[in-house]
Amino acid sequence: MAIEDNLNAAPTPESTGTPPPLTKNQEKNEAKRKAKMEKFLAKKAAQEAKGAEATGNAKPKEKKTKSVPKPKDTFVNTTPEGEKKDMTLEMAGSYDPVAVESAWYSWWEKQGYFQPITDNGKISAKGSFVITAPPPNVTGKLHIGHAMGISIQDALVRWNRMRGVTTLFVPGTDHAGISTQAVVENQVWKQFGKTRHDYGRGPFVDMVWDWKHKYGDIIMKQMRRMGTSYDWTRERFTMDDMMTRATKETFVRLFDDGIIYRSNRLVNWCHRLNTSLSNLEVEKVEIPGRTMMSVPGYPSEEKFEFGVLVHFAYEIEGSSERIVVATTRIETMLGDTAIAVHPDDARYKHLHGKFARHPFVDRRIPIITDSEAVDMEYGTGAVKMTPAHDPNDYEVGKRHNLEFINLLNDDGTYNQNAGPYCGMLRFHIRKQIIEDIKAKGLYVDTTSNPMEVPVCTKSGDIIEPLMKPQWWVNIRPLAEPALEAVRDGRLEITPMAAEKDWFHKLGKFQDWCLSRQLWWGHQIPAYFVRVAGQECDSGDINYWVVGRDDAEARKRAEEKFPGVAFELEQDPDVLDTWFSSGLWPFALMGWPDNTDDFEKYYPTSLLETGNDILFFWVARMVMLGMHLTGKVPFAKVFCHAMIRDANGRKMSKSLGNVIDPIDVIQGISLDDLHAKLESGNLDPREVSKAKEGQVKDFPEGIPECGTDALRFALCAYPLASSDIKLDIQRVDGYRKFCNKLWNATRFALMKLGDDFVPQAEAQLTGRESLAELWILHRLNVAIRDVNAALADMNFMVATTAIYGFWLNELCDIFIEYIKPVTAPGANPEACSSAQQTLYTCLDQGLRMLHPLMPFVTEELWQRLPRRASENEPSISIAAYPEPRSDYENAKAESDFKFVMDIATAGRSLAAAYNIVAKSEFYISNSSDASYALTSSLSEGIVTMISGCQSVTVLRSGEAIPAGCVVSSVGDEVAIHLLVRGKVDIGQEISKIEDKISKVEQLKDGAVKRTQVPKYETVVPQSVREANASKISNYDAEIEVLQNSIKEFLVLKDGE
Repeated sequence: MAIEDNLNAAPTPESTGTPPPLTKNQEKNEAKRKAKMEKFLAKKAAQEAKGAEATGNAKPKEKKTKSVPKPKDTFVNTTPEGEKKDMTLEMAGSYDPVAVESAWYSWWEKQGYFQPITDNGKISAKGSFVITAPPPNVTGKLHIGHAMGISIQDALVRWNRMRGVTTLFVPGTDHAGISTQAVVENQVWKQFGKTRHDYGRGPFVDMVWDWKHKYGDIIMKQMRRMGTSYDWTRERFTMDDMMTRATKETFVRLFDDGIIYRSNRLVNWCHRLNTSLSNLEVEKVEIPGRTMMSVPGYPSEEKFEFGVLVHFAYEIEGSSERIVVATTRIETMLGDTAIAVHPDDARYKHLHGKFARHPFVDRRIPIITDSEAVDMEYGTGAVKMTPAHDPNDYEVGKRHNLEFINLLNDDGTYNQNAGPYCGMLRFHIRKQIIEDIKAKGLYVDTTSNPMEVPVCTKSGDIIEPLMKPQWWVNIRPLAEPALEAVRDGRLEITPMAAEKDWFHKLGKFQDWCLSRQLWWGHQIPAYFVRVAGQECDSGDINYWVVGRDDAEARKRAEEKFPGVAFELEQDPDVLDTWFSSGLWPFALMGWPDNTDDFEKYYPTSLLETGNDILFFWVARMVMLGMHLTGKVPFAKVFCHAMIRDANGRKMSKSLGNVIDPIDVIQGISLDDLHAKLESGNLDPREVSKAKEGQVKDFPEGIPECGTDALRFALCAYPLASSDIKLDIQRVDGYRKFCNKLWNATRFALMKLGDDFVPQAEAQLTGRESLAELWILHRLNVAIRDVNAALADMNFMVATTAIYGFWLNELCDIFIEYIKPVTAPGANPEACSSAQQTLYTCLDQGLRMLHPLMPFVTEELWQRLPRRASENEPSISIAAYPEPRSDYENAKAESDFKFVMDIATAGRSLAAAYNIVAKSEFYISNSSDASYALTSSLSEGIVTMISGCQSVTVLRSGEAIPAGCVVSSVGDEVAIHLLVRGKVDIGQEISKIEDKISKVEQLKDGAVKRTQVPKYETVVPQSVREANASKISNYDAEIEVLQNSIKEFLVLKDGE
């Protein structure tokens, strides 16, 4: 079948983010092409150089043209699948995420590093950490929201694995009944102009399976590309055999327990999808009043009126009197079966028990009294009742035994109960019936009315309450234990806002409708027993049985109807997707069987997810898990924030701002972003709008950032907040951080040398310099802070601590500081000690970073030599750093901070006098202790001041060269900068005078604002205080600048 071939097309390299491999011939041709190009360029450069030499100065100066950056060479991964990358090759000159991220994942997976590590089959003494990953829908590719969850979860799993905890991270996907069927139906209609009914249930479901296989494979590749350390041997799908068995078992058990029941009740009906929905799948859209809206299924240019109250009159039977009612859905008056008034309302007491006549159908409408449903003070005090199409009216209908008249067909047309309107679409009737009411003289008026419009979150259709016999779950006996689990601490929900929502919403949870009128999903294991010779009503629960399979259902039917002939008809509906998803934490462990995995790994440790599905999914897992297993399915729920675009907009396909994480990892041009829109499932009418959004958000496309940068960036946000604005430039900034790591490690390896051998243990030797003691202390602080932050799931603190250590302390200070210590000819003992400390920082720093940036840390760590006491083959299973008491050194931190303060003062002096190169400093000391400290670190201070040529340390009483300016650093030390002969004093004074003039102008403006009439009485005190502060600051700045002039004049006089 053509559609199957199309839907099951193999994922393209572009769709999975994997560059296509070159054949051997292509590799040879590419090598030849590069060699020829290099030869040509070399020849051309030689010719140009020769020509320039021949013409000499006679050749006119050519206009410079903007240089074109050399295109990046395409990386070709030559490591065989599953093999370890060859680390003996020379380290590249710069960080390339494609090269760095290649090969490692397949090696990790093949080595089994992601499977639980146990002690002879038992959980580690350090405990277990288990996450059953939220299964993404197979409707399409992962988006950036999925990437955030993956980054958070995998960081915790890798951290725990490195700590020696037995970890299990289970992957899987969700069949997403409504969404996946809708996507495939749209695709079939778009390509072939056919509906599912043209194919039939079996062939159509086969097409959806094809779709599942295609996008399930793409999703798995995306997950691997993200570096997620799943145990792939336990991968599950919500419709695989294990999950199907658990789903049937659950339905039968809950039915037998009296929790699942069948009832003809109001459901939320989506005409667009032709199925019922749970309350959680309906969005209440608030409108302020009269609003014209488009509705799916109608021409886009046709709009309908919402947000109004239409007042009209019913005529009282046998009288000329009329009673006025109002409604926001005028078309439903065709199903009215009562008019309710308050029993104490004197205006209508004479009408109690009487009837009104329906103007369009042959129906008497009783006037009833109801104190619960009617507010005498609201409107006319008379309320029309449509029990079959309104939740409130439904309850009134049950109390008063009213007639329930269904008006709607499943496709949104009205049925024969609508009389002359039979066959018309519901919103066309809305327009027509007003005209007809006017024609009968019953129309009163229409007024604007703020209201909520129920909208399907899947299709955008306007939801209709509709009577349907369906299967329901009685929530009350399930919800109370779930609430109690949070109250007594067995279940922790964070952040606090999510916990408050838990109590607020779960306490009001209504019964759950399980039936979905779909073909894709778990067919309900309930069977209608059609008994021979009897009138069997499918709405009568007595004619239904359930069974885990046909045989069990037949056995139950035989027990229920002994000795009679019957036929079994399985309910054609499928179960709500969240029913099977609600079994996820324990069903994938083998439940209902008491498997080894179920015994070891259930309950799980954590459920991490977006706060938008706290009640869609999390609540159902807790309720079902506690009822079926007797245990809370996880110890903690962490709800991360929702990702919005840089402009704060919710990510939406129609806006064109949904981001594929692979596009961030490997980069994508604006044209290619447009092309993805055009080839997707987006309505053609929305493509142009989406393109405009892409132009606004990604005018230059998305730069190549790499997986590590993306993971780190997503974790660096305040994840417990309600919303996050994703800035791609911020992700790109962390790519630069990866480059800094690369360059620092590359430089450090050069300083270590090929023959470097680390100490067997990372113990202090007693020969460490102050700088070494300081960096080891700062490493210890970072390790302590990161461990505490990850334990608290405070990823923003963890990323800040790691980033600060690597960038600000290790790279910018320590590595720079030890350059002269490790230079050729330096003291061998000091050099060796500095190398050992540098190695410790690199080794521990990479391990500390690994859970957040798995690829670059593995690549760099593999280039480090190993201590004799360690033999881990991969950083992913190496021990995570723990704080050490011997590295704690508050005095070293204090002393080294003092040295950094000296360097800071020196930089400030150099900047103030505009001496950017060959600066000469002198450090004066008033005590032997300060002299000993500063003289031992003078070479390091040189490296901390850009452009510094020398630092000379002076004892107390030693003369300071003439022509220096000074800055005090504490009571005992001052740093002096030699200025004489290095600056044009007159020019510098002129610059300062210009600055003074500008500041005086600003001050005059501020003073002028204080001289307006009644300034002290009219202008607010806060403004007056702000103005006074500005004037004071201007005066202080002028004073500083004037003192600078005086200092320059003193220097000038001394020349």
